[in-house]
Amino acid sequence: MKIDYHVHTEYSDDSDYKMEEVVKDAIALGLDEICFTDHVDYGVKRDWNDPRGLLHRPDDPGVILANVDYPKYAAEIAKWKQLYKDRITIKMGMEFGMQQHTIPAFEKLFRVYPFDFIILSVHQVEDKEFWTQDFQKGRTQEEYNLRYYEEMLEVVRRYHNYSVLGHLDLISRYDLAGIFPFERVRPVVTEILKTIIQDGKGIEVNTSSHRYGLKDLTPSMDILRLYRELGGRIITVGSDSHRKEHLGTYIEETMRELKRLGFQEIYTFEKMVAIPHAL
Repeated sequence: MKIDYHVHTEYSDDSDYKMEEVVKDAIALGLDEICFTDHVDYGVKRDWNDPRGLLHRPDDPGVILANVDYPKYAAEIAKWKQLYKDRITIKMGMEFGMQQHTIPAFEKLFRVYPFDFIILSVHQVEDKEFWTQDFQKGRTQEEYNLRYYEEMLEVVRRYHNYSVLGHLDLISRYDLAGIFPFERVRPVVTEILKTIIQDGKGIEVNTSSHRYGLKDLTPSMDILRLYRELGGRIITVGSDSHRKEHLGTYIEETMRELKRLGFQEIYTFEKMVAIPHAL
């Protein structure tokens, strides 16, 4: 089964990839199923209808920082799902970029729409971005790595309406100091994995590690082995695509790697229910 379970479109403020174009490209690539997972990042972004107005990127005031236009998003997914139902399966998801203090906003959003799938990601901590180095500034490598995972642990302990934990070691992508030893974060990562397994949730493998030039998978092989050793089974694969050239990339190679690691199944979701497929 060929799937891509991490797909962004023009509804994410960092993409201009038209939703129907994504669908057509996915069909051309021979994908059986895709899930749209556009960005919502409360704390650093606002909703399009926020009475306070929208935020702008500090380094580029011409760029608006906004979450998904939810009604239009849901309506357009429903439209293409019906139109292309004989050629590809389309699911409605979102990527919740969550912090402890934004949990109530996500709880409210989740109750409104009929999601199939939710990626829970930690994109910021203390409303500070990783990619700008604002979060890392003033901290040692050990401090910002531990703080990142500690935030994630508290989030998964308190929030439960999600499907998988996205690109679990995302901080490594933006760690200018180099690879931080896994053994130093193993205890907190172990607690994160135990928590999500007990909660019936899973993790994703995010194939964007290839285009970012990382030397490991995302999450790392160490984390994937630990997840399996702890009894983790639910796992999805997604390209984290924002443009045509990203869509569906390295999905099949990653599935083969997961099989070599001992995973037996890959998962899709429908109405937040995990569905296994043999690797």
